[in-house]
Amino acid sequence: MATLEAMADPAAREAEFVERKGLGHPDTTCDAIAEDVSRALSAAYLARFGRILHHNVDKVLLVAGSSAPRFGGGQVLEPIRVVLAGRATARVGGEAIDVPGIALEAARACIRARFRFLDPQRHVAFECRIREGSADLRALFARGRGVPLANDSSAGAGFAPFSPLERLVAGCERALNAPGTRPHPGCGEDVKVCATRVGTATRLAIACAGVAPLLDGPASYRDAMDATARVARDLAAGESSLALEEVLVNAADEPRDGSFYLTVTGTSAEAGDDGATGRGNRASGLVAPGRPACMEAAAGKNPTSHTGKLYALAAQELAEALAAQVDGVAAAECLLASRIGAPIDAPALFHLRVALRGGAALGDVARAIGEHAEAARARLPGLWRRIVAGEARLF
Repeated sequence: MATLEAMADPAAREAEFVERKGLGHPDTTCDAIAEDVSRALSAAYLARFGRILHHNVDKVLLVAGSSAPRFGGGQVLEPIRVVLAGRATARVGGEAIDVPGIALEAARACIRARFRFLDPQRHVAFECRIREGSADLRALFARGRGVPLANDSSAGAGFAPFSPLERLVAGCERALNAPGTRPHPGCGEDVKVCATRVGTATRLAIACAGVAPLLDGPASYRDAMDATARVARDLAAGESSLALEEVLVNAADEPRDGSFYLTVTGTSAEAGDDGATGRGNRASGLVAPGRPACMEAAAGKNPTSHTGKLYALAAQELAEALAAQVDGVAAAECLLASRIGAPIDAPALFHLRVALRGGAALGDVARAIGEHAEAARARLPGLWRRIVAGEARLF
């Protein structure tokens, strides 16, 4: 069923650009809110009706507020506005579902869980614009009581393994945001890590929001950003194929003019940057222009029938399995595409590309690859369980 093709090893590319938008970035925040709202609705539907009902809430918009940070303090002058949009079933027969109440509580809980200093009550104004879905899509969803029918004609792509540069970018952001490895209390959750490589020459640019109330002046700010740079250098030292030439942290600062990347709450969303679902990391957790990717927002889509979500997750996990478990496969790329109205386990396109090693030929690995592909296809109708449980990486 899957088509198989050989490719050159992506590790041999002469140049790369890789980016990860971190935990507190406005775009990542919108992805997280959208997904948490979908999971909350799914849990409510399951509890009351024994099944997940039609919904897609993948249109979260964050409009930055206004703030006045200063070393040692500051205040949020105008709250961040978060608009929840999309479609969700609000009534079954004569029984109503409090979609706005469920969605708003999930959104507030998401903010509380991700930020130390951003208060969803004081600093964020939420607006719920989720409406009932169109009649044709509700009917299509209802017809898929066995194997769900694809809610859209869409695609998902994945790749593995990560290159050394990709490992560095992913590991750096996670280390900067993990409570046990955060380099300084004055480093906020809004971190973005970008990296370029030409040959082995590697350069990193990191944006890290300073938390003004925890930084008493330029010296403590500099200490926090120097600690951030050390985390990146330490991680880069573990990637022997990379020659780290530069680490820039908050390169737009101009200390002579008193210009520093300061925030009151640890995120640029309080004043400097808006956000939207689907503008950030792909299901790999990265923005990697040299890799296969689709522009669908995985977060917030219905976990039982929207192939823009299911195929993104399945393609990434299948590529990882092929690269890790099939002898002779050095790297893999996967593309899954759907046709609206067809069963989700019958993709319109299932295309695999592999780079081979150790003198292997496609014929040597075709059977093992086919078995992995068939297992991934068969798992599609059950992926929703892991998604609703919060066990699947989508961004």
